[in-house]
Amino acid sequence: MEKVESQIISKGLLFIKGVLISFIITIILFYILGIILTYTSVPEKIITPAIIIITGVSILIGASVSLIKTGEKGMIKGGLIGITYFTIIYMLSSILLKNFEINVYSGIMFISTFICGCIGGIVGVNMKN
Repeated sequence: MEKVESQIISKGLLFIKGVLISFIITIILFYILGIILTYTSVPEKIITPAIIIITGVSILIGASVSLIKTGEKGMIKGGLIGITYFTIIYMLSSILLKNFEINVYSGIMFISTFICGCIGGIVGVNMKN
């Protein structure tokens, strides 16, 4: 019984680790994007595509790193990491922003977080230490 409980806890920690790594990478890359937008003449119209790309890369890395040691079901676990990331972001946005809305970019973000999580999970499971 203790072995089953420890496996469940271990899998849960890997899942949380993937989401946290994704958020940390996102924060770092958003900070860099902010610096670039502030101190260069890059047009602001790149913000939305940059956010989608940064989010996708962050989830891909987070899922890959957290699922290296699992060895199985990388696509499912990575996809769940992506969906969890998306859900947390959108829950926080709906609470903190007055003009929050779900639009076409929300759908693109959802699909990209899921796909990047799946790819990251596949890569992570197939990486050798």
